Amino acid sequence: MDHAPSDMAIDSEYDEKLDVAEIPGDESMDEVEPPEPQIRADDFEAIKKRHMPLLDGLEVEAEATDTWTIENWRNLPKRTNGPVFHSGGYPWRVLFFPQGNNVDHASFYLEHGFQDKVPDDWYACAQFMLTLWNPNDPTVYVTHTANHRFNGEEADWGFTRFAELRKLFQPRWEDRDRPMVENNSAKLTAYVRIYKDPTGVLWHNFINYDSKKETGMSLYFTHAFRKAVYQIPTEDEDDSKANSGYALQRLFYLLQSSDSAVSTNELTRAFGWDSRQIFEQQDVQELSRVLMERLEDRMKGTEAQDALGKMFIGKSKTYIKCINVDAESFRIEDFWDIQLNVSGNETLDDSFRDYIAVETMDGENKYQAEGYGLQDAKKGVIFESFPEVLHLQLKRFEYDFNRDTMMKINDRYEFPEIWDASPYLSEEADRSEPWIYRLHGVLVHSGDLNAGHYYAFLKPQQDGEWYRFDDDRVMKALPREAISDNFGGEASPQANGQTAAQRNPYTRTWTQKRSNNAYMLVYIRESRLNNILATDDDVRPPEHLAEKFAREKLHAEKLRKDREEAHLYMEVSVATDKQFKAFQGFDIVPWKDFVSEETQPKSFRVQRSMSVEEFVAHVATDMGLEVNKCRPWAIVNRQNGTSRPDRPLSEPEMSIEDAANRYGTKSTNFRVWMEVSDDKDKDGNVVFGDAYTGDNPANRPIVLFLKHFDVEQQTLFGMGHFYALQQDKAADIAPYVLKIMGWPVGTNFKMFEEIKHNMIEPIKSKQTLAQSEIQDGDVITVQRTFSEKELSVFAAAGKHTDVREFYDLLLHKTKVKFAPKNTEDGEEFQLELSKRMNYTQLAQKVAEHLGPDVDPTHIRFCPVNATNGRPKAPLRHVTHHNLGAMLTPGFQTYGQALNQRHDALYYEVLEVSLSELETRKVIKVTWLPEGLAKEETYEVLVPKNGTIADIVAALRRKTPAGYITDEMAGRVRVYETHACKIFKECALTYPVANLNEFIQLYAEPTPEGEFLGEIDEENEYLVPALHFDKETSKTHGVPFLFLMKKGEIFKDTKERLSKRTGIKGKALERIKFAVVPRSSYAKADYLTDDDILWDKMTSGETSLGLDHLSKTRNNWNRADSIFIK
Repeated sequence: MDHAPSDMAIDSEYDEKLDVAEIPGDESMDEVEPPEPQIRADDFEAIKKRHMPLLDGLEVEAEATDTWTIENWRNLPKRTNGPVFHSGGYPWRVLFFPQGNNVDHASFYLEHGFQDKVPDDWYACAQFMLTLWNPNDPTVYVTHTANHRFNGEEADWGFTRFAELRKLFQPRWEDRDRPMVENNSAKLTAYVRIYKDPTGVLWHNFINYDSKKETGMSLYFTHAFRKAVYQIPTEDEDDSKANSGYALQRLFYLLQSSDSAVSTNELTRAFGWDSRQIFEQQDVQELSRVLMERLEDRMKGTEAQDALGKMFIGKSKTYIKCINVDAESFRIEDFWDIQLNVSGNETLDDSFRDYIAVETMDGENKYQAEGYGLQDAKKGVIFESFPEVLHLQLKRFEYDFNRDTMMKINDRYEFPEIWDASPYLSEEADRSEPWIYRLHGVLVHSGDLNAGHYYAFLKPQQDGEWYRFDDDRVMKALPREAISDNFGGEASPQANGQTAAQRNPYTRTWTQKRSNNAYMLVYIRESRLNNILATDDDVRPPEHLAEKFAREKLHAEKLRKDREEAHLYMEVSVATDKQFKAFQGFDIVPWKDFVSEETQPKSFRVQRSMSVEEFVAHVATDMGLEVNKCRPWAIVNRQNGTSRPDRPLSEPEMSIEDAANRYGTKSTNFRVWMEVSDDKDKDGNVVFGDAYTGDNPANRPIVLFLKHFDVEQQTLFGMGHFYALQQDKAADIAPYVLKIMGWPVGTNFKMFEEIKHNMIEPIKSKQTLAQSEIQDGDVITVQRTFSEKELSVFAAAGKHTDVREFYDLLLHKTKVKFAPKNTEDGEEFQLELSKRMNYTQLAQKVAEHLGPDVDPTHIRFCPVNATNGRPKAPLRHVTHHNLGAMLTPGFQTYGQALNQRHDALYYEVLEVSLSELETRKVIKVTWLPEGLAKEETYEVLVPKNGTIADIVAALRRKTPAGYITDEMAGRVRVYETHACKIFKECALTYPVANLNEFIQLYAEPTPEGEFLGEIDEENEYLVPALHFDKETSKTHGVPFLFLMKKGEIFKDTKERLSKRTGIKGKALERIKFAVVPRSSYAKADYLTDDDILWDKMTSGETSLGLDHLSKTRNNWNRADSIFIK
């Protein structure tokens, strides 16, 4: 047997959901439904009707019933088959294990009856039932049903634990007086119903399922959009992370050409997302809008410049029209999508009627019409046009005030396959073409707010089929599955007419409503379908994409092969005089750090078994050198931290691996200096400098490297190498130096030995090289000798005149990145500086880069927090602090140093010099120009001995000219807050020195009627107001002062509160108002419309509270705003 499933199991968590009939004691028994009549197993139609009802939404292709008489049960073999019968044109039979399939139950299965090989790609979707019954009393029976997709790999399906063997042979079967198996015989009836499979995936287990093969299509369909994306010029792009347009092109190309599922990692990296953000729930609306904006930028100046706007942008008009006078104000805006309310609406048209519903502005809410004063008016939104591709966001998630949390709305919400948008257009809209839309996309969320799954149904062709896109799997779908199954609402009734409770597979909770429903719809205008859904032949990817992918495929294949053969190869770094002459720094070349292409040693991947002779030939050929002129030297690390040539590799037959093990440094890759010689002997053979060894072994030639410090050019470059004898003195090697430098005889110069980074020593003229401990690979640095007058000129120009000073500069050289503290105030740049320069010198260098208008005394620097990239506290202007200390604080501030970037600083150009800043104080103040509707935060500099009036004056200078008028400045009110509560109102004469460091300062134009002398002290009083979220300790938002009036009922007070705060309509209705005592955990006393606030405010210790959801309550865990490149 190919496959037999294990015993049938019932999820224990479903047990409590079983239906239980409850009979009330006070009702007549006549009202109780009579028991179902007893049916017989030989009444096949009755058995089918009761135990195997038709499956909803599926079409029957064929069905058959077959009865097998089982005789001599106990003597049957371990495994046997019933007779073959046919259903749907396919042979079937029952597979029977009389003594159980390794269990103490009789086992029955249905299997196909093909005798030979199963036909290729054969399958059948069968609903089947197996009924065992007593032929002497057909009311004694047991039956089981199942659904299965039979194919060549899953040839049988059924019930391992069909019935317990012990009970089958007992004299009584359950409540009957006869056994099931009587006289060692029984009958088994097989019912097989074959269903049509229009989607090709009915009851599919998706093992070995190939989406592309089965669906026969590419996995995307908005051809006009794809064509526009392909028209973005990306020929010179190499990094998909830096260009979302290029990343999208690559994704589309792979979808069109790949034989397997395509990863979206490149596209999400172009969004700036890391792995954490990929698994977070992102706002699809925000993502869509930002992506479209970036693509529009990329398309400017191309053939597709206006393609996205034409496809996806519609226009809406927000208007206010006076009822009694001829005055109207309106604003026409573009939209990429429309957000529609689901709650309270049953259909898509209901939501649109709600969207364009007109609001009447009257009473206290009249409209201020220019030239007409306050007028009754109608306010609303109407559409001027809809885009060719219309995206509708269904608001399935809303805040539930009773539960104090966001909840998913699973209510039934119907949307049509064909929809007419014309009723929602303005009278002036263009109606030359019908505004009929066809549904082509349904995006579905299954689950609830905290857990769930997203998938989509798309219709890629005008009159084609629907497909379900579920992660990396694509399946055909029925129109019902794409549309009506995603309306939401109550689950479908079962066969018994009851509505079953559904268990959400993601949250493991029970509900009577469907948890899978649409949250976004995509409609395409019917008259534009031919353009939007063009054929693939009309949409060809750019040729350079295919070329790039071909190169990448070859590169990936090479990397794969390299990984497989890595154990056979080793890396060898090779340097020559070419790199030495281009390098300015310590040692002969930068073996560890990348400096430039010209100075970088070349890396060779060679077989470990390659001989030294073969290696030299390989390197020489690659570098364009003559093989016989090349000799390799092994590089070793010395105890003083330098890396120098140690000895030549003189055994040509030795393997390169053995040479590395014997002569190289174990902790690094094998490094080689390739010596190139042009010297020849009398016979014309190439010779190297150490060939001229005399009779004295203690006076052998050694190879030395020569560097030149050019005082005029302020450079220190390698010049070449030469050989000298160990017993030579400084004067003896002077001819070699003059020859290499091209200096005339008689040129005076100084010689130094580069011992290590911070040890550059003059070579003593009377000592031999051996006495100075100079050996193979050492570096000699020379500089010309200048007169005192020449040196003074160089020094006056800020040049270093001693090679040791220049080495010190190189030792402390570092690259520092600078970024403006406020992004709109400057540019990012990088400078190469000395760690020894002080604050003043650093500011001078930065000012030179920023331009002549920047005063270096006005520049202030802030270290960069390594964790979040934000500015830390500003650096103090201390003259004895150097750049190294600024970037890397000492051990006294160890914790600070760990949390600080060592290669970057923020800068800001202040209004005053740093010395003057010491007499000033930086104050952060939030300006409220329009009540609570708008907040603008500024940092202002005021004298430490100044007053609040100085803050107001500085605020006027900081804001655009005319923003705070003279009249407004005279009515500015400033107050301190702490923990989102008003702490103190500050008079204009209040000293700045008295401001608390931990408070938040707000400033606003005093509302009319609340300024000094305007308040009727007997009947009016300013009270503090605050916002809180259910608990009075959970304050949030901007607190404010509100004018309370004696005797005013709170219904009227609320209207004034609406004007004061700018909160109107439904947002105002959601707020609960209360009187809040001063104590942090005091209980709020909620107000009704009939209450009088004056009477409730018992003392100056109470505040008016607005209880509503904080807009920022969930922002602490939210990823940074989407940034698409």
